[in-house]
Formats: sequence, structure tokens, C-alpha cells
Amino acid sequence: MAMGETPITVTGNLTSDPELKFTASGAAMAKFTVASTPRTYDRESSQYRDGTSMFMRCSAWRHLAEHVAESLTKGMRVIVSGRLRQLDWQNDQGENRSMLVMEVDDIGPSLTFATATVAKSAPRNNAGKPTGGGDVWNTAPAPDGGENPPF
Repeated sequence: MAMGETPITVTGNLTSDPELKFTASGAAMAKFTVASTPRTYDRESSQYRDGTSMFMRCSAWRHLAEHVAESLTKGMRVIVSGRLRQLDWQNDQGENRSMLVMEVDDIGPSLTFATATVAKSAPRNNAGKPTGGGDVWNTAPAPDGGENPPF
């Protein structure tokens, strides 16, 4: 991470299915929004109360984008880690606009109220193409022919 970047982790629910798109050069990009609502217990009423929801617009790139689109759907509770970026633009009326977005470094399902089954993907090169090499973990037999790994 570069100096001066703003790291952030958000836990919340996907507001819709991730939207997968491809750039002209073929790079995958997934856009999605995570809604995070604080919940506190009110002892006087013996009930939980929801606070103000925060909606964080997120973007993931390349193979992470493809994995997000294949694995996550609307309503899933996720933990997202990334960096805040400010986008600036002018609208059609010439007014300056800006918004914060999270550039996602890592994301996964929250296991607080769910279970998950993880499947490793095929290794990929820098261009995002499968390398054709097998598993990303060393699954070759131990040098002594036994079942214990060499570490």
C-alpha cells in the first residue's frame, strides 16, 4: 500500500448482485455496494435499534472481480477490505461533484451468521489467464514417498 492511502474495512450486506464489466483492454471490473448499519441494544426497551445506514460503493478488478461476480449475491453479508478513493467529475450542468469509493483489495463472506465452502481457483498469470500449472499449493508427494509434506 502506498504512503498516504486510506485503508478501510467494512462489514455489511450487498445491496444487489455485483455487476461485472470488462474494459476495452479486457480487464474485468466488478461494481457493487455494501450497506453497513450499526445496531445497538436499548436496555430501556429491551430491543435492538438500527442506526443510520452507510452505503459504500466498491470496485474490484481483474481476477478478484470475476471471483466476486461468481461467488457473491444480493443480501450476502461480507467483509470488505480496501482503500478509499475520491472520484471527482462535472455533471452536465457544469457543477463539480465527488464521491468516495472503495477500491477492494480483499473480500469474503462473513461467517457470523452463515457458513461457506471455499474452492481454490486455478493459478493465473499477470494477464489473468490460467497458467495451466495445477494447484496453487504444493501437492506433490513428499520426497521420502510418505504422506507428510516437506516442511
